[in-house]
Amino acid sequence: MQIQFPKRGFELKEYAHRVKKVQNILLDKGLEAMLISSEADIRYFTGFMTQFWQSPTRPWFILVLPEGSPIAVIPSIGVPLMESCYVGKIHSWSSPQKNDDGISLLLKVLRQALGGKRANIGLLMGRETSFRAPLTDILNLIAPETKIKIFDITQEIQHIRMIKSQTEIEKLKFVCGLVSDVFDDLPNWTLDGTTLVELFRTFKINALNAGVDDISYLVGASGKGGYFDIIAPPTASKLKKGDIFMLDTGCVWDGYFSDFDRNFALGYASDEAIEAHEKLIDATDAAVQSIRPGVTRSKDLFHAMNQVLYPSRNPSDLKLDDVGRLGHGLGIQLTEPPSHTSWDKTIIMPGMALTIEPSIVYGKQNHLMVTEENIFVTEKGFKYLSKPRRRKLKIVN
Repeated sequence: MQIQFPKRGFELKEYAHRVKKVQNILLDKGLEAMLISSEADIRYFTGFMTQFWQSPTRPWFILVLPEGSPIAVIPSIGVPLMESCYVGKIHSWSSPQKNDDGISLLLKVLRQALGGKRANIGLLMGRETSFRAPLTDILNLIAPETKIKIFDITQEIQHIRMIKSQTEIEKLKFVCGLVSDVFDDLPNWTLDGTTLVELFRTFKINALNAGVDDISYLVGASGKGGYFDIIAPPTASKLKKGDIFMLDTGCVWDGYFSDFDRNFALGYASDEAIEAHEKLIDATDAAVQSIRPGVTRSKDLFHAMNQVLYPSRNPSDLKLDDVGRLGHGLGIQLTEPPSHTSWDKTIIMPGMALTIEPSIVYGKQNHLMVTEENIFVTEKGFKYLSKPRRRKLKIVN
């Protein structure tokens, strides 16, 4: 059956809408500009998408002023692609440079744009943010003589990105559907005696053949009766009868990620492993059914899951889960805010895309098991992006 692919990219008006939200924040806070330099933020506000970001050599800058289109200050190698994006003026330099890699040009553009006045600039400075430039350049940017003061607007910008448009949801739903089909087909593969290296390679090949653009993230584990590590690369160890194995993948289509896993038992599974999987699915159900858009907080999802997983423990115990959180946001990055932790008070709102990711330690050997689903929040509750797994652990031959 031929795959019906959604339209790639976005209309320019969607980028204009995103930038307008930033401009309203700047006006409200009395700021003259927002400066961003990370791949995800630049892509989100301009549409500049390239694998060239994998090279860490060059810095890239985008300025958003209270009016007009974003201004790009970028290495000259990126000008042709940037010209197709949602930006106004493009200023460039030959990069890399030994001593001054774009920072003096950035200051010059700022002075021109702001008339040489003292500038109050908004930056993303909080959790899960980054600024792609050498620390010495950042210090030079905010030196007293530059008359630049920086202010943290992390919370406001992250909130913009948390609420997905309908087009974003369609992309997320599409890539999650492709990956769900690959997982559904996995029991048909030759598994007994297959190494994890071979299994990972087969998964990637099948995911690409299914239609994803890239498999940016693939981890997994296996072991007799269970596993202990959930972020390891593949090994040459062979799958054997009695193994529990898990694959967790972040596949990409048109710049948007899936992020969910599946657990399997090869040949047979212990009662402990079967019960652990059932608890994880029950915890997932408890979390998603608890969602009341505009009321429920991210921390409420964390506690809803832990009340199922560890009902006898004190809900205030910060060490309830060894992996630190039980899910997160999802979008143009594999993980985005919020984090389902005991402390994250982010209110769950319609339009958010989330992962629900409970984990549990079980049995005398303290095996670890984790499950993960992808959802988006509606006006009345939620809908799945991934195809939800059944409660019973899948046994394959």
